[in-house]
Amino acid sequence: MYLSRYCPALLVGLFCAACQGNTTNTTPGTETAAVAADSSAAPANRQQHLLGHETQVDSLLRLLTLEEKLALIHANSSFTSGGVPRLSIPELKMSDGPHGVRVEFGRDWEVDKDANDAGTYLPSGNALASTWNPELGYAFGRTLGREANARGKDVILGPGINIIRTPLNGRNFEYLSEDPYLVAQMAVGYIRGVQDQGISACVKHFAANNQEEHRNDIDVNMSERALREIYLPGFRAAVEQGGVNTLMGSYNKFRGTFATHNAYLMNDVLKGEWGFKGVVISDWGSVHDTQQGLRNGTDLEMGTDLNLMYNSVDQSKNLLTPDQKVNLYDRFFFGTAALQAIRKDSSLVPLVDDKVRRLLRIRYATGMMPGQRRPVGAYNAPEHHATARKVAEEGIVLLKNEGQLLPLNKAAVKSVAVVGANATRLNSMGGGSSQVKAKFETTALQGLQKAFGPDVKVTFSPGYTVARGQKSDPKLMAQAVAAAKAADVTIFVGGSIHGYDYKVWSDNAYDAEAYDKPDMRMPFGQDELVKALLQAQPNTVVVLLGGGPIDVSEWVGQARSVVEAWYPGMEGGTALAGVLLGTVNPSGKLPFTFPVKLEDAPAHKLGEYPSTPGNPLKQTYKDDIYVGYRYFDTYKVAPQFAFGHGLSYTSFEYGPLAAKTTGQQATVTLTVRNTGKVAGAEVVQLYVHDDKTRVKRPEKELKAFRKVFLQPGESKTVTLTLGPDAFRYYDEAQKQWTLEPGRFTLLAGSSSRDIRQQGAVEVQ
Repeated sequence: MYLSRYCPALLVGLFCAACQGNTTNTTPGTETAAVAADSSAAPANRQQHLLGHETQVDSLLRLLTLEEKLALIHANSSFTSGGVPRLSIPELKMSDGPHGVRVEFGRDWEVDKDANDAGTYLPSGNALASTWNPELGYAFGRTLGREANARGKDVILGPGINIIRTPLNGRNFEYLSEDPYLVAQMAVGYIRGVQDQGISACVKHFAANNQEEHRNDIDVNMSERALREIYLPGFRAAVEQGGVNTLMGSYNKFRGTFATHNAYLMNDVLKGEWGFKGVVISDWGSVHDTQQGLRNGTDLEMGTDLNLMYNSVDQSKNLLTPDQKVNLYDRFFFGTAALQAIRKDSSLVPLVDDKVRRLLRIRYATGMMPGQRRPVGAYNAPEHHATARKVAEEGIVLLKNEGQLLPLNKAAVKSVAVVGANATRLNSMGGGSSQVKAKFETTALQGLQKAFGPDVKVTFSPGYTVARGQKSDPKLMAQAVAAAKAADVTIFVGGSIHGYDYKVWSDNAYDAEAYDKPDMRMPFGQDELVKALLQAQPNTVVVLLGGGPIDVSEWVGQARSVVEAWYPGMEGGTALAGVLLGTVNPSGKLPFTFPVKLEDAPAHKLGEYPSTPGNPLKQTYKDDIYVGYRYFDTYKVAPQFAFGHGLSYTSFEYGPLAAKTTGQQATVTLTVRNTGKVAGAEVVQLYVHDDKTRVKRPEKELKAFRKVFLQPGESKTVTLTLGPDAFRYYDEAQKQWTLEPGRFTLLAGSSSRDIRQQGAVEVQ
């Protein structure tokens, strides 16, 4: 029901022609932005779909006892909340799944044995964002929804859309971008894809969860303008445009109160201003108080018994002892404590009723109630694997390519040295709660061996050892350098890694939940190895895996070709080989800035990370609205690689930009031509600059984009629409969005630092 702007063919597991590089527009040679820049240009608030069964909801609500109502609003196992068998109200079954349906857990955090839970492992969130393709966002979500459906789940706990503020955040790999507009466009597609399969998406983590260090107790403070312009737009789009059914509160405090039961965030903004009709789910263990939880917006309490899991569990068996399994109500703020509070204060009953009403709504919305049917799910379907591969192919970013070292000429290469432990390392079970048991995972080495075939000698040297505290290994480095000298081409596959063990994420945790990275450098002495390889073999391609920016300043000047592959999912090795050998033309663009060094990142340049000096429990976002490229461009700080940057094996020419306005809306058109010899895709990025304003604004802000696929010599006209939101800023004095009439410069380019054409409009 949300396919009006997305590919109908995706319903039957096929990619639309646009996803494959051919236009689907009815007018030849034109491309129109998939999602308008202004939310007011979108259909009415999609939350209304949750109100389609209010009569049934009211009837059930009248039949429930108080104890039954409370059973619905807290967990009854690790990933389920209670039902009411007497009234045929089923349990609500949840699964983590930002990029795949998680391994199966039993009732008390015990991983099920012999379960059919090896599924599709999709690329990480930042890889999806690097496609700059909302249609792939829909395909991504559709895959998750179908697999969750096939496994009997009701809620998929994704997407994660927190702003990438610091390069060190251990959970950046799950998230999308430093830019709120790009986040919004990719999240909306993902959510619609999930929910069109009869599964509720759960957008997370609301709000200001931008680091893992101190995530459970840090008190985040920021200006209202930063909150509204940077940290909330993705969530607002998820609610109003994506129609998301559920939302997860975050662990941190916000302005003095825990976010999960923060009256301003939950009651005033989310449920008040945005009209959210769905369910607020706590992050696991993020509820801290019965009264605040009941009064301030939390609808479903999950995971409060986590302390039992960590502190009182028999670690050898991962099971609760018998005496810990009793008194389930006593383990939750919304259990016995809530019952006692309500008996003392009956005014709390309507608040509980509102929570139950919301929980019943999403059961009806996802086809869980008697007599309802869901779309048929599928597990490990070939089209799901194809989606994983397509996202990886479009998400891989070619950062540098001097002298056209890439693509490699397969016919001219006789020997290849593959170096780096990441070339053989499996990533699906890493990262913490986003771990996925993959049906298979094609590594970089496997993909390259298959792509080169038997006529090319492919050798492998790890070059370094993955172990905490391990520096460069002279013996392994010497072996790798010798292999590089003996080969025609060297492909180094390194970067960051996931932490693995679910209970002990700190074991080698460089991209993992609950831990931030210590710095922006590659671990295990990889920088020394790369420098040695580049000296030994000029024809060295550097491939980086990881969840965020990496400091490459020590060697990037000597490297001819650098590729960012993120965590590319189960088909990552195949996709990477395709890009390196040229059967796939790279089209990914960076969704965040690569600083030259960590000190250049605004969260670090302006201080306050990881906490306020002298008080480890507070942090003030002194970078304010100047996150990512907004800081680098406004304050003239040179990045290593700019936001939106990404090279191709072909070239694109931008024609003159034409713009016209109607009231507070502008329409921008320009032609893009493929001037090279191979088919490729370009992302036309449209930034807005306010020429004269009474408040300080960023140098430019992304307000529209379009990915356009072109054959050699082909031209297309791209049309982008800017609504009032593209020109507004949040006025803190008036507590509202404000559009100052005047002249705005429009900048179209291939990245935030590669502007090809510009024009201007007068907005009334």
